[in-house]
Amino acid sequence: MRELIIKANDAGQRLDKFLSKTLTAMPPSLMYKYIRTKKIKVNRARAKEGYMLREGDRIQLFIKDEFFEKRTGVSRLSGIIPRLSIVYEDENILLLDKRPGVLVHEDDKGEGNTLLLHIKAYLYQKGEYDPDSELSFAPALCNRIDRNTGGIVIAAKNATTLRVLNEKMRARQIGKYYVCAVHGILAKKRDTLVARLKKDADENRVTIYSDGDSPKDSKPIKTRYRVLDERGERSLLEVELLTGRTHQIRAQLAHIGHPLLGDGKYGINREEKKEGYKYQALYSYRLIFNFEGDSGHLAYLAGREFSVDKGQIWFVRDFYK
Repeated sequence: MRELIIKANDAGQRLDKFLSKTLTAMPPSLMYKYIRTKKIKVNRARAKEGYMLREGDRIQLFIKDEFFEKRTGVSRLSGIIPRLSIVYEDENILLLDKRPGVLVHEDDKGEGNTLLLHIKAYLYQKGEYDPDSELSFAPALCNRIDRNTGGIVIAAKNATTLRVLNEKMRARQIGKYYVCAVHGILAKKRDTLVARLKKDADENRVTIYSDGDSPKDSKPIKTRYRVLDERGERSLLEVELLTGRTHQIRAQLAHIGHPLLGDGKYGINREEKKEGYKYQALYSYRLIFNFEGDSGHLAYLAGREFSVDKGQIWFVRDFYK
């Protein structure tokens, strides 16, 4: 028999969710069977799979040792030199300026040199994260940015912070602003674009539809922009995401005839490649914590704004040459 003691980072989640993250070698069907047959107990009593764990709970596991995987992460984390551009940090969050070309999570090909790995190494070496003492939690990103897009990403240092920020993301209480360079001169210098989007996961591509001709499985999208400047037949925009769908900005601007510079997926980027555009000209440069209602221990972030210097963004500098 083994016993697991629930700590703060493990509390507040269902028993089955916790076990699926902790006992990754155990098939889900077997895990549920063991809960039903009392081979997995909480505080030495029978528990249901939906039991919400509390700090200090003790889980007794009458199962084979083969389901307890040995953790090997510490040696890897100690050998990494973290390469992070930190915009802001406190005891709960990290705001990082991700460079274009950097992968945030491990991809399907198993590429592991990711931003998240460097975050874990940074926190481990600071003494703020120890994978051997955590049962189910690891530092996590609250928002994602495409590999070839740059900008601010949010990392949660503890589980309570992750839950609050995920809730605020779902409630659209974190404002996300981008700067981008597009082809052409826009007729309207500011506008809110409304359409529908359908994702093709196999092609990693989305299609934009007007409301009248959209398929039933498409999802609504809304994007607000304003023109910051114009140069020849190119425009510099600030874009606010009012919904957050895959490739939303890239696809929706291309849909209205103004694809991003450097974007070969939703536009034609031959000319920009000759000018050195290795990535699409899109950058998440500003975040605003527009918290409403209860924000728990993150109430101190309400109303705060964080940004990177727009003038130092690679394509913005090029734009003003």
